[in-house]
Amino acid sequence: MRFGLILPSFSFPDLDYVKAARLREFAVRAEALGYEALWVVEHLLTARGLYGTAWLSPLETVSFAAGCTSRIELATGILIAALRNPVFVAKDIASLQYLSGGRFELGIGVGWDAHEYEVAGVPLRQRGGRTDEILEIFARLWTGEPVTHHGRYYRFDDVVIDPPLPQKPFLWLAGGSKIKTDLSPDPEVMAPTVLERICRHADGWLARAAGSMESVIGDWRQIQQRLDAIGRPRDSVTFGHVNFMHIVPTDDEAAALRVQRPLIERVMGAHRSFETLRTCYLLGTPTQIRARLKEMAEAGLEYAALSPLDYDVEQLDLWEEEIVRHFRQL
Repeated sequence: MRFGLILPSFSFPDLDYVKAARLREFAVRAEALGYEALWVVEHLLTARGLYGTAWLSPLETVSFAAGCTSRIELATGILIAALRNPVFVAKDIASLQYLSGGRFELGIGVGWDAHEYEVAGVPLRQRGGRTDEILEIFARLWTGEPVTHHGRYYRFDDVVIDPPLPQKPFLWLAGGSKIKTDLSPDPEVMAPTVLERICRHADGWLARAAGSMESVIGDWRQIQQRLDAIGRPRDSVTFGHVNFMHIVPTDDEAAALRVQRPLIERVMGAHRSFETLRTCYLLGTPTQIRARLKEMAEAGLEYAALSPLDYDVEQLDLWEEEIVRHFRQL
């Protein structure tokens, strides 16, 4: 299994310049430890009652990470493209790809926060259709050829993006089942449109963290079956998963959870029960977390992008000792 580090680019109320600067330490340390990529999360706004924080702007943060490093890949996990003008985003990504030496991988999802869509002037119900149209636009614009597009949501004439890209970025698409909550409009199961988008377009699938281990594995089975149905090889899509983790080096479950609970509730909010948070996220002892990852790896998980819950760079050494080294050969 391969591992990526999600940078802790939280925009907590107590964020200051010193905490923000710690992202450089995380980036440099992750590259030294051999992580596959540095990832960034996007939430434009703090979704009150759903999360306890927003995150710093994704493309700016990943550009910062590119300047701190020289080899490690860089990725959005995820960029909510439908909140933006696709021509501007295509230009931003092309610029980032050149400035990073071709290290950028594009992770896209449709998002779910109605407030974010409201302030962007985009109806939430259009998020899927806009995302599909944006994927088509990106593929054409990055060729460097003049593009005229008259679609359902976007219209422009004779647009050329310079510089053209030698090849499109590796495309991660997110989505899937989740544990039901009244505060999110998403269904509990993977929507057929999401399944089709992944199977038709993705190089990699990012399973969401808001589901259970069983739902993630079930979603992967659906994806494999749909790949078979459309005649696409199963190994043409990488099975990835994003999640959050804080390692407490103990075999005492209660002791580990006492440390982890305030950290996970600060990031995720407390509207969900702690048992639900335990079901979704990587909490408990190192042995329990390894067992959960091992079960998903046996079901096909190839890539885990994991986020710390605070700004403690020393967590990366604990991750290496307690988790990562046990999976290098899987």
